[in-house]
Amino acid sequence: MRAVVFDVFGQAPHVGEVDEPPCPPHAAVVAVRATGVCRSDWHAWHGHDDTVSLPHVPGHEFVGSVVAVGADVRGWSGGERVTAPFVNACGTCSTCRDGRHSICPHQTQPGFDRLGSFAERVVVHHADVNLVAVPDGVDDATAAGLGCRFATAYRAVGARGRAAAGEHVVVLGCGGVGLAAVVVAVARGAQVVAVDVSAAALDLARTLGASVTVDASGGDVVERVRAATDGGAHLVVEALGRASLLRQGITLLRPGGRHVQVGLLAGDDATPAVDVGRVVALELELLGSHGMSAHEYPAMLAEIAAGTLDASSLVGRTVGLDDAPAALAAMDGPATGAGTTVVVL
Repeated sequence: MRAVVFDVFGQAPHVGEVDEPPCPPHAAVVAVRATGVCRSDWHAWHGHDDTVSLPHVPGHEFVGSVVAVGADVRGWSGGERVTAPFVNACGTCSTCRDGRHSICPHQTQPGFDRLGSFAERVVVHHADVNLVAVPDGVDDATAAGLGCRFATAYRAVGARGRAAAGEHVVVLGCGGVGLAAVVVAVARGAQVVAVDVSAAALDLARTLGASVTVDASGGDVVERVRAATDGGAHLVVEALGRASLLRQGITLLRPGGRHVQVGLLAGDDATPAVDVGRVVALELELLGSHGMSAHEYPAMLAEIAAGTLDASSLVGRTVGLDDAPAALAAMDGPATGAGTTVVVL
């Protein structure tokens, strides 16, 4: 099958031929129809995830059709249009029995510890646990972002951040996850302040319902955000992955506020210094959020189908598989547009 491959971390990926993946007894093979280009794919390409082995095919958020199922799979037979969380949970451990599939200690992840969805075929492990049927009313480009960015933001803002109507929610970083967080927070009735250095991203954030946008390249971010949030945010969502933004997020909170860390911290940012004294004194909450379990998807999909959430507005552009390497490499530099890039096969 055709796939995007990189042989050396950080060196240019290319489109080539690789063997089609086998189907384990508990798994399903999905013919990929569309796959998103995500910042996490960039981290994998640059070797920031120690589960990645070379040569490698990136990609972890996708939509497609089931073309084969293993002997142990009971809920799927072939032909269904599906997506899956980027965390493929085992479904049987104590963490999974508690319903927290997204932090399963036995998880596997396409595009990280095995070959991903920048390809004509991808395998979903433990298909009965992890496959999610996609409604007809959700197009391929939109559905491709549900397995990671949109679902991650949905859970980060709702289940983890507990955003409520009338609260001030600050989103730091308006890439794919950040813009999705804006959409979800606005749908919850929150007053959203979006912060980024990209004028295009901030323009889109306003279109998506952000009440205030702050260009971080202009300085005085803390003062401007505090002025816009009546002295401090109830909830901050860090959606980029910078130690400086984690510290800034804690500074922006009002007493009793919540900071949800979604952005992956790598390299020099991996072990940031945090003002724990402020966390204690103001009884702040510092929370991590990692994807979303498949069993939580129906509620999100119902809101999308009802028009309460508009995930389609986050798609910036679509490209073909041959253009996917360049789209991934473009993440080395500053964003030149807003919204997500989706590879359509």
